[in-house]
Amino acid sequence: MVAPPDNDVLWARALHFRHDDGSPGLSGVSLGVREGEILAVGGPRGSGKTTLLRCLSGLLPAKSGEVWFNSVPVHTMTPVARERLRRERFGWIDPAPLLVAELNVWENAALPLMLRGTGRRRAKTAALEWLERLDIGDTARRHPEELTHAERQRVCIARALAPAPSVLFADEPTAPLHRIDRAHVLRTLTTAARSHGITVVLATHDAQTAALADRTVSLLDGRRVHTLHLPPLPGTAETEGLAACSLSV
Repeated sequence: MVAPPDNDVLWARALHFRHDDGSPGLSGVSLGVREGEILAVGGPRGSGKTTLLRCLSGLLPAKSGEVWFNSVPVHTMTPVARERLRRERFGWIDPAPLLVAELNVWENAALPLMLRGTGRRRAKTAALEWLERLDIGDTARRHPEELTHAERQRVCIARALAPAPSVLFADEPTAPLHRIDRAHVLRTLTTAARSHGITVVLATHDAQTAALADRTVSLLDGRRVHTLHLPPLPGTAETEGLAACSLSV
């Protein structure tokens, strides 16, 4: 077992995973993520993006392969240790806004901090700051059922950012939002990540979202691929554009 490069906050080697129905989720995926980098994981739906994020975060143990966080092997951790790592160092945003119905908005946003042991007043201050940045500060005392779908997703994003995680895993984080809301939330997310030195691993099938990242890796059928653009065949009009093919690596 060889330790990863020192400048990679996350590093994965030869990850393999199969779903319960036997279909492949990942087939030998390897990658590194540098500290403070925003990395987009692109590809169509069903390509393995969510599975990769879950394996990198320790939510889903890979069937084989290695995952390292700050040169510590996540793949050898116990379930309890992985849970503590996720609680203390990682943030997660799902495509669907999942909130605790019994808590109001600021309590939902502050929940990860309070679970870490942060005092209620300090946790509330951090939560309110992020709710304001996401333009939903006026909803702080409402409950989830009083919010629109887009507002609930913004609360989930505030909840993920409030604890200032080392790594934020964002699985199609703006999927429920309209185009204008999506652009604003993505700017807030990327600006916050850069200003706070948060590493972001962002799963998306949207090219405009991926363009905000420092770098993009692409998946297809659970494998990393590179897209090569080939010149048009002889006799074809230039306006037909370039042909493209994907190569697994």
